[in-house]
Amino acid sequence: MDEWVGLLRNVNQGQRGHPSTADILAAFADAGVPDAVTFQSNGTVVFRSGDPAAVVADAVRALEARTGLRRDACALPLSEIARIVDAHAAQPDAARREVSFHAGGRIEPDDAELARVAAHRRCRVVDAGEGWVVSVNEREGDGNATPTIEEATGEPATSRGLPTLVRLVARFGAAD
Repeated sequence: MDEWVGLLRNVNQGQRGHPSTADILAAFADAGVPDAVTFQSNGTVVFRSGDPAAVVADAVRALEARTGLRRDACALPLSEIARIVDAHAAQPDAARREVSFHAGGRIEPDDAELARVAAHRRCRVVDAGEGWVVSVNEREGDGNATPTIEEATGEPATSRGLPTLVRLVARFGAAD
């Protein structure tokens, strides 16, 4: 079984109106992954599975049944996130980079409409793969990737700052 990272959208664990860590872990247990581990408090969950799409879909349903809160989610292999980190962590603007995860397929970074939307939101897309996009914000501390990718794909997205993903890979490793 491979190691995956589940990425729940719009989660601030422990905040009012958001699921708790216990709720998220119980939902993953309900989905057949009792040993899932949360990372930070932003809805990032590391788990092992041979069928990650089913686990995430089941966990989302279980979370809604437990809490009444509907959250979108996706999953990427930890090894893919490690490759993204390796490609971007040494860049001079790494602190301003965000990685967005989405279900909109592959986005072409040089698409003119995407560039227009990104510029309007004060960022630019610099890399992409199946289900993910790396963008650079004009200012450190800004978080403009999620609305940019949602507008471009018409699908929900969730983003994590590159420094967060560097810490994730450092903690959980990058084994294929």
